Amino acid sequence: IVYASARKGVASSDLQEDGKSFAPLFEAILEHIPCPQGDVEAGLQILAASLGYDPYIGRLVVGKIQRGTVSSGQQVAIVKLDGTIVKSKISHLMSFEGLERKEISSAEVGEIVALAGLEEVAIGETVTSPETPEALQGITIDEPTLSMNFMINNSPFAGQEGEYVTSRKLRERLFRELNTNVSLVVEETDSPDVFKVSGRGELHLSILIENMRREGYELQVSKPEVIFKKKGDITLEPVETLIIDIPGDYMGPVMENLGTRHAELINMANLSSDQLRLEFTIPSRSLIGFRSEFLTQTRGQGIMNHLFNGYQPFKGEIKTRYNGSLIASETGEAAVYGMHSVEDRGVLFITPGIKVYAGMIVGECNREVDVEVNVCKKKHLTNMRSSNAEEAIRLKEPKLLSLEEAIEFINDDELVEVTPQSIRLRKKILDKIQRAKAQKTKS
Repeated sequence: IVYASARKGVASSDLQEDGKSFAPLFEAILEHIPCPQGDVEAGLQILAASLGYDPYIGRLVVGKIQRGTVSSGQQVAIVKLDGTIVKSKISHLMSFEGLERKEISSAEVGEIVALAGLEEVAIGETVTSPETPEALQGITIDEPTLSMNFMINNSPFAGQEGEYVTSRKLRERLFRELNTNVSLVVEETDSPDVFKVSGRGELHLSILIENMRREGYELQVSKPEVIFKKKGDITLEPVETLIIDIPGDYMGPVMENLGTRHAELINMANLSSDQLRLEFTIPSRSLIGFRSEFLTQTRGQGIMNHLFNGYQPFKGEIKTRYNGSLIASETGEAAVYGMHSVEDRGVLFITPGIKVYAGMIVGECNREVDVEVNVCKKKHLTNMRSSNAEEAIRLKEPKLLSLEEAIEFINDDELVEVTPQSIRLRKKILDKIQRAKAQKTKS
């Protein structure tokens, strides 16, 4: 064991002694970590472990040299996952120095390198010499389990905050993401403004959305949907292994919540006198919205991890949302008076002064139905009322949703509007009359 402090720049093998430098750490690495094993004289073997992208030289394949040597301009063979062999040429060879890439002329066994010019390589495939094309044991990438529709922003506030707002820019950005994001699948739909994006869970997709909004993109996303499979007449759905660490006092509410989500307990262990580890199998769709509820129920002390387990027969309907939405009835600026008058109907998601539009979701209703509210209503001046009286009103603390919480909250007929400055929730159909007609037709 080596005790180190990055802030002080020191390391020591004794906790009671203050180190003077990082020398004890480096000495421990040299003493305990073996040198790379491999035949330098044999044919080249590199397993593609990661992908990168450079705007000037294109796609990069990152991997460790397991055998032989590699040099810039070298002719190589790519052994695909299905066993086919494709010839290619390395245009640039780079090594890693700190956080930067440095171009080099050659490298040998043990080096981690980035190769450019190999456009057809996928993770798990082997870059090898054409003379001895032998494949290494591949890496399997988990397939997508959730899909969402990404579309251009068509709300009344579209184009006011973002730099990239057109479907062409959205399409370019999504397909560019495929160069490095290996678990992502992007498909075009019947509409040129809508793209179906599939990933490894809501967190995977929400990270992509957050990156895009920080880059200046404006878009709307739909509720995540689980990707089902058919095996004969049986419908299969993705199932995950869920592992949670919680204090023993919170076991009751967490177990009750997971029970309604069709989770099955497969193991329970005591980590300490007051700490439990619970292991479940749970449908992937049941995890939508669970994270925020779990953190609330455990007062932020719970830890959860989940891994893809496989496909199992459909578990039945799961209800994860029991409350309707509070929908703004008119466009304007949210006023304290109007917000105060609707506080008893539910929890608000907005603060005074925020601009809203008709059809925008401004809160969560206490009941299961959607309710139209006017949060823009102001207190009119009369002989009996003064405008200063509004200053005495005290509003309850609003629930400001993060991007992930907004994606978890929405229903099938709702969207999340994402811009560099704002995250708004809205109905797909903004007009009240058209929305009622659509609901009647669906019923």
